[in-house]
Amino acid sequence: MQHWARRLEQEIDGVMRIFGGVQQLREIYKDNRNLFEVQENEPQKLVEKVAGDIESLLDRKVQALKRLADAAENFQKAHRWQDNIKEEDILYYDAKADAELDDPESEDVERGSKASTLRLDFVEDSNFKNKVNYSYTAVQIPTDIYKGSTIILNELNWTEALENVFIENRRQDPTLLWQVFGSATGVTRYYPATPWRAPKKIDLYDVRRRPWYIQGASSPKDMVIIVDVSGSVSGLTLKLMKTSVCEMLDTLSDDDYVNVASFNEKAQPVSCFTHLVQANVRNKKVFKEAVQGMVAKGTTGYKAGFEYAFDQLQNSNITRANCNKMIMMFTDGGEDRVQDVFEKYNWPNRTVRVFTFSVGQHNYDVTPLQWMACANKGYYFEIPSIGAIRINTQEYLDVLGRPMVLAGKEAKQVQWTNVYEDALGLGLVVTGTLPVFNLTQDGPGEKKNQLILGVMGIDVALNDIKRLTPNYTLGANGYVFAIDLNGYVLLHPNLKPQVSQMGGLKRGCKPCKRGPPDSLPFLPQTTNFREPVTLDFLDAELEDENKEEIRRSMIDGNKGHKQIRTLVKSLDERYIDEVMRNYTWVPIRSTNYSLGLVLPPYSTFYLQANLSDQILQVKYFEFLLPSSFESEGHVFIAPREYCKDLNASDNNTEFLKNFIELMEKVTPDSKQCNNFLLHNLILDTGITQQLVERVWRDQDLNTYSLLAVFAATDGGITRVFPNKAAEDWTENPEPFNASFYRRSLDNHGYVFKPPHQDALLRPLELENDTVGILVSTAVELSLGGRTLRPAVVGVKLDLEAWAEKFKVLASNRTHQDQPQKQCGPSSHCEMDCEVNNEDLLCVLIDDGGFLVLSNQNHQWDQVGRFFSEVDANLMLALYNNSFYTRKESYDYQAACAPQPPGNLGSAPRGIFVPTIADFLNLAWWTSAAAWSLFQQLLYGIIYHSWFHADPAEAEGNPEVRESSCVMKQTQYYFGSVNASYNAIIDCGNCSRLFHAQRLTNTNLLFVVAEKPMCSQCEAGRLLQKETHCPADGPEQCELVQRPRYRRGPHICFDYNATEDTSDCGRGASFPPSLGVLVSLQLLLLLGLPPRPQPQVHAHASRHL
Repeated sequence: MQHWARRLEQEIDGVMRIFGGVQQLREIYKDNRNLFEVQENEPQKLVEKVAGDIESLLDRKVQALKRLADAAENFQKAHRWQDNIKEEDILYYDAKADAELDDPESEDVERGSKASTLRLDFVEDSNFKNKVNYSYTAVQIPTDIYKGSTIILNELNWTEALENVFIENRRQDPTLLWQVFGSATGVTRYYPATPWRAPKKIDLYDVRRRPWYIQGASSPKDMVIIVDVSGSVSGLTLKLMKTSVCEMLDTLSDDDYVNVASFNEKAQPVSCFTHLVQANVRNKKVFKEAVQGMVAKGTTGYKAGFEYAFDQLQNSNITRANCNKMIMMFTDGGEDRVQDVFEKYNWPNRTVRVFTFSVGQHNYDVTPLQWMACANKGYYFEIPSIGAIRINTQEYLDVLGRPMVLAGKEAKQVQWTNVYEDALGLGLVVTGTLPVFNLTQDGPGEKKNQLILGVMGIDVALNDIKRLTPNYTLGANGYVFAIDLNGYVLLHPNLKPQVSQMGGLKRGCKPCKRGPPDSLPFLPQTTNFREPVTLDFLDAELEDENKEEIRRSMIDGNKGHKQIRTLVKSLDERYIDEVMRNYTWVPIRSTNYSLGLVLPPYSTFYLQANLSDQILQVKYFEFLLPSSFESEGHVFIAPREYCKDLNASDNNTEFLKNFIELMEKVTPDSKQCNNFLLHNLILDTGITQQLVERVWRDQDLNTYSLLAVFAATDGGITRVFPNKAAEDWTENPEPFNASFYRRSLDNHGYVFKPPHQDALLRPLELENDTVGILVSTAVELSLGGRTLRPAVVGVKLDLEAWAEKFKVLASNRTHQDQPQKQCGPSSHCEMDCEVNNEDLLCVLIDDGGFLVLSNQNHQWDQVGRFFSEVDANLMLALYNNSFYTRKESYDYQAACAPQPPGNLGSAPRGIFVPTIADFLNLAWWTSAAAWSLFQQLLYGIIYHSWFHADPAEAEGNPEVRESSCVMKQTQYYFGSVNASYNAIIDCGNCSRLFHAQRLTNTNLLFVVAEKPMCSQCEAGRLLQKETHCPADGPEQCELVQRPRYRRGPHICFDYNATEDTSDCGRGASFPPSLGVLVSLQLLLLLGLPPRPQPQVHAHASRHL
């Protein structure tokens, strides 16, 4: 076998030496040494410069924010409240007006809006990816808030003055994107004006539930939610509680910590979480699923619930926010005030706020619930029906904002958010936020107002930050990244949230055509903008101890540099490579972000073309013209932003055409072009043409069964020879995004890449000259003691021809023309892979475990498949004998189709259906049950499927039906065994012998094994494909026991001695009159929704 292995190694090396042209390309670079300079990447200087540029960019937004916040406070202070204000008195652009006019069932169409709504003209703006009007602001008001209420009209009145400030800000900084004021009343005023992106279903957008508003409106929170599940809580009331808890969880951000418990006589957590956990997306999902399993039984025991909550908040042995502490209790009512519990745990300092929620329609005395809230600096709310849930589960933020308002200027600090999806289509953004305070006083000498008016926000698109980072000087495997105090990435090449739009491809769902992922065309994608994009640095990369140390140092705001050996995943997510990387990091001052730079050692230096000779520029440029392709090979150019006026295209032929047309109008030295990119592109065009001239053109590829030869460069050129081979070229035209290119740079020797095959797709359709195996290797230059890898060269093997050649090389014949010698198991001669292919299985497998070549003709169409799908027994033996190591990781950015509902009854779930006797009973008609039922039915008309609607459908694009999920990825890579190895697969009566040996200077494993003789050797199959994790990845219950290091905001505003806590909720529940019920029933029968009542919780002092 070792003899066969040497023959294989020699054949591969010989072909690559003749056709690869590595040595010849080195000589070409040296011959053209006067046409380029070798520049150095100095990591510390680079990262400090980029951090400074980002700081300057964000600082300009901070100045605009401060001007807006100051102006808003002054405008509101000067505003005179109008009790008799009418809709026709207000003139503004209603962003949802056009959508409502198109919707015949709209609230304003049905009752006729009295407001004077502006009709605007819009122009397309590429910066906003939207149609905008720069002369006006737009207003968005949540669906469940009545536009004609006095509070809303006064809010619209005074915020109108912000329009001029928005416009002035843009004049001073034309790069500003959305400027937004989110009001505590729910009104959003944003600039420039653009129509609202209204979904087909009900629009549930409320600015007060957006990540940036929540972060700006209050300091971090430690929250314990306790839910009464005693026997009196059943039916609709329990359903209301479950929905209320889920809505409450949506008001929390990643800076907050939470736990949820249910109680009757005893209290217990609803989920596996036994202590406060970070309120991230995955933990909240666990809570929401667990809450649905709550069952009502037993008797009410407030003491058990509150003692559990206080114990949770007093636990100092866990990671938590250590700022606002609060208990949120949901109940249907009770008599016990549990004063002894408050005396024991919370008085006299009252460091824990208590918020109580009376849920459902009932006749209980609510005085104890009001007392609990008022006695503990909290607030009392009522949730009698579905429509009150959203508004009353977010109003507590006003209370938490009091210490912030009272702190005054000290609290006026700009905060920068996590990454999230912009609701108006800008893509991924971060937002700078600044709270806006009510500066009015109740009267001369009276206490100052303690209400937060809202939050001012300015968006910064991630793409604008990326433009400040070096693009192509870092090489294919170098990159810049940034993280926040939670360890979440702000910038990272692997930050690619994937939720499909309009049926586009998404991670976790397989493409419908064969081909590697890096060859698929770009498809528009979006995310569910209710969920922030929270990808941890250790999930963006393959986690190890070194990266944990780097992450901690960055979160702590330190500078640092470290060279580490680590694992990286290939671009197509099929392979793992062990590589060396240099990490350098610095904090971005005046922000909560830290910036890092990652460089492979071979990217310390890079080439910079110096094509001052215009005649040479023209000569090399001619080799880009399609007319030269027949003799010089086909050229693919990387779709980079070479010039501002260059039209982009996903079709490389069209892009090349656009590029050539532009170059006929401008020169490579034009100011509108990126001279570095253009000069390097043209230089590499000439250098690769010389490779054709010196090596490829005079060689007969058919002699060695080659379909093509190719070269790809850092400058963005991929030259494929001969021209006809380009028809079957499926690799990405951007070398930096091509898996073969990046892997070749990271690996020494020859890297084989079989055609990508998915287990779910049909086998390869073998036809002559159509299926090939890529073999590539990096070209390493040493110039004046400086080493770099500016190019990758390779060949494309004809699969069928090389499969035949493989059998000959792994046989006892010395050459292909020698006659075969018959040899069987009983004879004394040696068996080989050619003659004895009925008894021996001989294969080449690459370092990822994928089949490359086989001596079995019937396996040729399985080349490219994970070998366990071809021979599960043998692959398992290779893994068990350490030829392969397994690496499991999780993709937290995947999107999955929703699971079909389990219960498909004809009626909505959770609705109480009265009996005939109930209808005939007048007492029932005047009961709370009837009132609650009517409210649910009426809201069902307006808010269809409230309890069951997918938030992504309701709030975002109606076409988006997928939700975020976690996909488990498994890759294999070469283990510790390097030498030849023999082993026996013990299968009882029919054991199986195999030999395995690594081929030197390649990523191949040569395996010779006896064919399985009986089914007893069937074993468990190793999986390599991506699989959906029903439990959302690694067990969350275990992960929260070892939380990752993080830091919260450095300032906390949770206490102020001057806070007035007298406004703590004084709502009351009144049984409805029979007349009201009859009127509602008539409306229900007629199918007409009633006039919406104001849903804004009106603080008496809001308008003062």
